[in-house]
Amino acid sequence: MKIGMDLSVLAQPGRSDAAVLAEHLALGDLAEPLGFDSLFGLEHHFTGYSMSPHPLQLLSYFAGRTKRITLGTCVIVLPWHDPIRVAEQIAYLDLLCGGRCLFGFGRGAASVEYAGFRVPMEEARPRFAESAQLITKALRDEEFEWDGEYFQIPKMSIRPRPMSHPERRFYASSVSPESAEIMAKIGFGMMVIMQNEWVKAAADIQKFRDIAISVGHAPRPPIILTNVSVAESRDEAKDRAMQYLGAKWDSIDAHYKFSDGHLGKIKGYESYGRMAKTYSKLKDVEARQKMTDFYVKIQIVGTPDDCIQQLAELQNLTGSDHMVCDFSYGGMPHEDGVLNMRLFADRVLPVIQHDTAFKGTVNIPGLEGKQEADVFAPA
Repeated sequence: MKIGMDLSVLAQPGRSDAAVLAEHLALGDLAEPLGFDSLFGLEHHFTGYSMSPHPLQLLSYFAGRTKRITLGTCVIVLPWHDPIRVAEQIAYLDLLCGGRCLFGFGRGAASVEYAGFRVPMEEARPRFAESAQLITKALRDEEFEWDGEYFQIPKMSIRPRPMSHPERRFYASSVSPESAEIMAKIGFGMMVIMQNEWVKAAADIQKFRDIAISVGHAPRPPIILTNVSVAESRDEAKDRAMQYLGAKWDSIDAHYKFSDGHLGKIKGYESYGRMAKTYSKLKDVEARQKMTDFYVKIQIVGTPDDCIQQLAELQNLTGSDHMVCDFSYGGMPHEDGVLNMRLFADRVLPVIQHDTAFKGTVNIPGLEGKQEADVFAPA
């Protein structure tokens, strides 16, 4: 199984953005020498929730600093972009890195970002679906044209042409059932942010697979995004996870404003409205502790042996052959992130990459018990 890492660059009070970014770039520089298989960039804007406004620019930087690892996005938020420019940038990165790239796309859920880009949030779902299909066509076909709801493109060609068919390595993240059906039918893979019980994630993956198979596609294994806290003792690993994953709640609500319930009134985001009740309880110590306990339990947390066991279980449930880990989150000090990453690389990574036991099969158990559907912690 492949193991990658992502860079989520949370702004920190009292520190310059330049200093925070420099530390995360240093983490990125460790990925290849420590043996990781991939490096991923996020996309967020305006609030400091993750200071990564252009993942393709970030990956172009690392294309010149690496030789082996795969470079990926998790994700490019398509409704905020001109799809032709995205296609050109993907083609260019494909050439710069010699074809060792893959791309996740999403539609975003932060109204502050939609407002900043002057895009009506009610149009997010159809814009996402149309852009995804248009970008695929622009990269696949030597010449193309398009007459859609949002984009009318005369006959043209993307130049320079990509070298490795990047459109065959496209993934969709956090998609609605309607968008999931479109993405599965055009052959995208699924990218899953681990934010609910593993069995629920596995069931969603199986639904996606079923749709893809029904239209003649052989679905690729999903890519799983998760947080990691590994230490020599379980207590140390859990304490770190509780402190810094717990710290994420304030940054999430400051960015997404889930607690005010406004998303429930926006077309295409009605299901997000139910999260208002959960996020409005963040000021209650007991409720916040319960929420953090749940979130930590669905990440990869423990000793090296614990992490190996958890990754094996997650792979068996989901059939994933590629997991992307965040090692520095919630304002974690840089030294702690480095220690977290190095211990994982030394004691966990070799087993996951080379042990023949890590060949995933999808094994979806029955869903039992109460599902924590109101807990949503995006990347």
